[in-house]
Amino acid sequence: MKILLIHTSYAERGGEDSVFSNEVDLLSEVAEVDTLTFTNTGSTLNVVKKFLLAPWNFEATSKLRKKVKEFKPDVIHIHNWHFAASPAIIRAAKNMGIPVVMTLHNYRLLCPSANLFFDGKIFTDSLKKGFPWKAVFKKVYRNSAVQTFWLSFVLQLHRGIGTWKKVDQYIALTDFGKDLFLKSNLRLNTDQVVTKGNFVLDNGFAMEGRQKHFLYVGRLTKDKGIEVLLNAFSKTNAELKIIGDGPLKDQVLEAAKENPRIIYEGLKKHSEIDAEMKKASALIFPSVWYEGMPMTILEAFSSGTPVIASNLGAMKSLITDCYNGLLFEAGNDLSLERTIEQWEHLEKGEKENYRLAARRTFEQHYTPERNLNSILSIYKKTIDQTYNLNNCNNIKQLALK
Repeated sequence: MKILLIHTSYAERGGEDSVFSNEVDLLSEVAEVDTLTFTNTGSTLNVVKKFLLAPWNFEATSKLRKKVKEFKPDVIHIHNWHFAASPAIIRAAKNMGIPVVMTLHNYRLLCPSANLFFDGKIFTDSLKKGFPWKAVFKKVYRNSAVQTFWLSFVLQLHRGIGTWKKVDQYIALTDFGKDLFLKSNLRLNTDQVVTKGNFVLDNGFAMEGRQKHFLYVGRLTKDKGIEVLLNAFSKTNAELKIIGDGPLKDQVLEAAKENPRIIYEGLKKHSEIDAEMKKASALIFPSVWYEGMPMTILEAFSSGTPVIASNLGAMKSLITDCYNGLLFEAGNDLSLERTIEQWEHLEKGEKENYRLAARRTFEQHYTPERNLNSILSIYKKTIDQTYNLNNCNNIKQLALK
């Protein structure tokens, strides 16, 4: 099987970039793989030019056609088209008869915000029919009405001409995401969206050496629930270690100064985070937006670390309450405080059962091996369907002659 993977990298490397790299490496072990990458970085003039060409980037489609002629892929898998590649690459691929798979890493096709979150709360107005004027007026993309309008135009244009319908198979990261896209005004067919989560490498299971403190790992931002986290731990006797950086760093430092049980660790290397994960009693994930698929939760499961998270979006799909973690009401620091107390009152044996369940969740769903089997199955199904459809169309054309 020959697989062409396409991705547009962001100015600041994030989870999507890591997933793309991981899948390239994984697939390269068993198939012939090539990549076509774009970037949203460069000089200001160059970035502006790419953004203005976001509706239809002819340079990007030209690069795709050249790559297809050289590599002759059986399937094309798009991770991120925004914005340098443009949705036009979907149409170019289909015009060349290549089946297209696309991973829905975020909610960009539904709203220019990409995360359905604005001004400290969930924002779903763009899911309604019609042009997302409310998103434009609220400046949900980069706090700019002009940029939000242009991105909204790109999304609406390609919805109108049926570009999103041309994708043979969408990959949603969670059942929650799949359900959200199927119920949206994209009007996708039920069999057009399949669930396949991301994967992480095996960090190693740790039952022994667990300490009493809780752990937070991630960006220090409002959407990640940092304020909820700090408020909850200010009212408990529990100890919390925080790893990460972001706009709310000063708020974290102030909380750590006032409460010696809140310890700010700053940024750490991945290997150091792995070590901290294996020592923590549980990971706290208080995000107040839907999330795509938080890799931190998967890494926690790999090490056998239960997760205490908001009962919202992807977290609710990943975590089974009272099995591999606990869920609390999103955005409610009192609910988080009570859930922390609930965890601390568990017996040692009960906590060990949670750790075994967390590890079991990883082994059953999020290992590289299981991910590889799933994605190859998706490719094969998509290729077979396209081949059968093309044969059917050819027979119809011959019958009409």
